[in-house]
Amino acid sequence: MRKPDSPLWKFGAASMALAAVCTVASACGSDTGKRTAPAASGTHSAHGAHAAVSPAPSKPLRPGERFVDLTMAEAYTPAPPAGGTDEYRCQVIDPGLTKAAFLTGTQFTPENVAIAHHAIVYSVPPDGAAAVREHDAQSPGLGWQCFGGTGVKGAEVEEGDAAWVDTWAPGSTETLLDEDAGYKLEPGGLLVLQIHYNLLATEGKPAGSDRSAVRLRLTDGTPKTRELVTLSLDAPTDLPCAPGESGPLCDRAASIADVTKRFGADVGEMADRQVEECGQSAPKPGNTQTCDHEVEEPMTLFAGFGHMHMLGRSLKVELNPGTPKAEVLLDVPQFDFDNQRLVALPSPVEIGPGDTLRTTCTHDAGLREKLPQLSKLPPRYVVWGDGTSDEMCIGIMTVSTRKS
Repeated sequence: MRKPDSPLWKFGAASMALAAVCTVASACGSDTGKRTAPAASGTHSAHGAHAAVSPAPSKPLRPGERFVDLTMAEAYTPAPPAGGTDEYRCQVIDPGLTKAAFLTGTQFTPENVAIAHHAIVYSVPPDGAAAVREHDAQSPGLGWQCFGGTGVKGAEVEEGDAAWVDTWAPGSTETLLDEDAGYKLEPGGLLVLQIHYNLLATEGKPAGSDRSAVRLRLTDGTPKTRELVTLSLDAPTDLPCAPGESGPLCDRAASIADVTKRFGADVGEMADRQVEECGQSAPKPGNTQTCDHEVEEPMTLFAGFGHMHMLGRSLKVELNPGTPKAEVLLDVPQFDFDNQRLVALPSPVEIGPGDTLRTTCTHDAGLREKLPQLSKLPPRYVVWGDGTSDEMCIGIMTVSTRKS
């Protein structure tokens, strides 16, 4: 998962629908009472191979809703690039919409959880459908390899235009929004399903194939329906090797070169690009990194969650830190990769130009020797990357924009 050029990152679905049934006033149900920072807590997981589990049943349909069940065209067996253990694979899924609809719930069901690291569903607008189909037709096999984003470039389909419809990670269940809040899907558009397959847990053994499915909960909407989008707030990752570790990849430049080799220049440039975008003159190696994001337009915040990989310890999103208006919006004091869940704010938060949102992440290189999937890998200076052995730091907030 990575940040596109625009700070306002439209999903088109359940705000990286990670694990929870959302219950946010005016967006995902209602709640009252004094507002306090929501916290997702738990012990740090060892992140072993994910156990096979049956998907949680969807909630009953509400008046005006319908389910659309979509499945991969055929089973796919991951084939990472030479020397790698990660593959991002994209494929086209046509929802068959003949009129606009609002997405009020999503549920991704992985068939092979032993190799599924996470999955993203992108919504491609109608004017980008032809470019996506052409890209697919020119790629051999089922779909195409797509580290970073969809991998589809063209006049009509840029990374900022292919909106995220859903994201699954371990611990996820159906995300259920209020009937009068959803993500708009247009007729003639397509979905692109991107699945990150990671073979660390099955290294040396047959990984098997996967044929996953997505269930969409759709409604035609009403004049009161609020269109939701997603605000992506990331921070750099500059985690040096732990004390006592050494090796060629403990050098930052060497590590960035390795990420570039595995995932391409666009991903490889993220480490330095984030430092610049966060207004920092140079990288600040260490366990904890922060980034301040200036709010550019009026919006209402409803829910959020944090995303890191296996070395993640904690994550926090704050509003106007260091001022009398300071408020903690999201607090994940003990990050657990296997329980990345969307957390409802106790009540909506109104923000606008002049406000600042700060993302803070803490990683721990010492976890590397304790985690089965990482313990056999060479030590490295960890920077932003798409692989399970790389890291990320993203605070993701479900929002709706306001005119004033």
